[in-house]
Amino acid sequence: MSNIRRIQKDLKDFKENPLTYCTGGPVGDNLCKWQIIIDGPQHSPYEGGKFKIAVDLSEYPLKAPIVVFETKIFHPNVDNNGVVCLEILKKEWSPMLTIQKVIIQIYSLLNDPNPDSPLNAEAARLLKDSQVEFVETVRKNVRLYASK
Repeated sequence: MSNIRRIQKDLKDFKENPLTYCTGGPVGDNLCKWQIIIDGPQHSPYEGGKFKIAVDLSEYPLKAPIVVFETKIFHPNVDNNGVVCLEILKKEWSPMLTIQKVIIQIYSLLNDPNPDSPLNAEAARLLKDSQVEFVETVRKNVRLYASK
């Protein structure tokens, strides 16, 4: 199966079985470049935010998609450039995984950050040492960058 046929299959699945907390798809006619908007999970510090994510599928499914938050986010597993630290995007990648499964994992990461595998050391430190300050910082960032 070619790269494009696989992406078309994933797109069809994405449209037929939509996730309630996100929208998106290919940017224009380029099936290899997607933009996804994920709602911050309810009952999390990210609640109320809308997070724009760029997904590059140029080498998908043989290699993991390149996933980058375009919306500024304060999160232990997202660096200042928006790069996401998620095992399924690194050493646990399998061509059996779908775009939808990647989105589900990113949403899960918003709900349950992992301070033990940080790309943003400050966010990880705050999450471990001062949850109140962590939540305040996240909510401030959501108001500033993700509530438009």
